[in-house]
Amino acid sequence: MSHANSILTWSGTVIAIFLSFLFLILAAKHLPVGTVYAVFAGLGTAGTVIVDMVFFGEPFQLLKVLFIGILVIGIVGLKFVTEEQGEA
Repeated sequence: MSHANSILTWSGTVIAIFLSFLFLILAAKHLPVGTVYAVFAGLGTAGTVIVDMVFFGEPFQLLKVLFIGILVIGIVGLKFVTEEQGEA
């Protein structure tokens, strides 16, 4: 949000926030809320770090990328061990 400085960038930010919460709500209809929130927060964190490095000049650090990879592996693992509601 700190880089939004025009109508176009603010519009993109608002649309991205809206879609983010829409997909959060849709996912919560099929998965437990704790799992959905963990995925939402984890992917948001990973996405923010990657976008910051790619578009805004944050220096690339191997350890930072390694930890993001571990975070994504944890998110995928969480999805594999979580049953959808109605399956059990």
